[in-house]
Order: sequence, then C-alpha cells, then structure tokens
Amino acid sequence: MQYSEGQVGRVFTVRIDDGEDFLREIQRFVAAMNIRCGTIQFLGAVRSATIVTGPKEPVIPPSPRGEEIFGGWELLGFATIYPGEDGPSIHLHTAAGKGIRSLTGCLREKAEVYLVIEAIVTEFVGITAKRLPDEQTGVNLPVFDRMLP
Repeated sequence: MQYSEGQVGRVFTVRIDDGEDFLREIQRFVAAMNIRCGTIQFLGAVRSATIVTGPKEPVIPPSPRGEEIFGGWELLGFATIYPGEDGPSIHLHTAAGKGIRSLTGCLREKAEVYLVIEAIVTEFVGITAKRLPDEQTGVNLPVFDRMLP
C-alpha cells in the first residue's frame, strides 16, 4: 500500500454550462488554476457522453467496455487529480441515470453538458504523487512517496 500526506489547499466551485464539454472544461480549469493534486465532486446532466463500464473480460491488461449515452442523463460523480506525464491527470467516475436505467463507470472522451454541471474542486497541498503508466496492468495509476509497512 502506498500513500502520501498533505492538507487541503484552495476550494473552488465551478459551473459548466449547456453545450460545453465537461471533460475538456474541467481539465482546462484544473490546468489554469495550476492544481497538481486534489478531488472533484460534481452533479448535473449530459446530453451525450461515453462511459467505460468495466472491462470486457476481467483480465490484465483490461480491454475497456464503453457505453454511449444520449438524451439527457443525470450525473453524480467524483474524480482524483494527480500530475501526469502531460500535466494534470484526472480520473473521473460517475453514476449516470435516465428513467429506470443507470450506469456507473469512468467518464471518457466526451461529455456534452445538458443544462449545467456543478463541480466542487478541492486542492491538496503537500501531496507527493504522480499518475504514471503501470507496465503490469497497462493502466495509469497513482504513485505515492510512502509505503505502509
């Protein structure tokens, strides 16, 4: 088990509006505010999005199974932020629902906002971490500075 210890830094509230791409805009905001480590909590809705709902088969490395959603799905989600190879790396999971159908997974590629998505971005300071490709799993994983004995 790896870990790092820090404190809460700045806290931001963010509104992303109808028609904007949530993934692009939250990435742009995190980079503009120079947030290296933190979390994102969000709620709102999307017109369309892509959600990875798990692997096709439980093997390593995984082959992702994607679902396309269209037509106004409600979202509730959480993300972590760590420095990646090309700037801030955001790993974002969501629960999405419309009517009696629901999906949970990793929001990827696109997420066109319907009406609004509200987000709370909490910055962590003092954390030593990076998100790096893991050779064994083929997934980008957070790497921390300490190990629990």
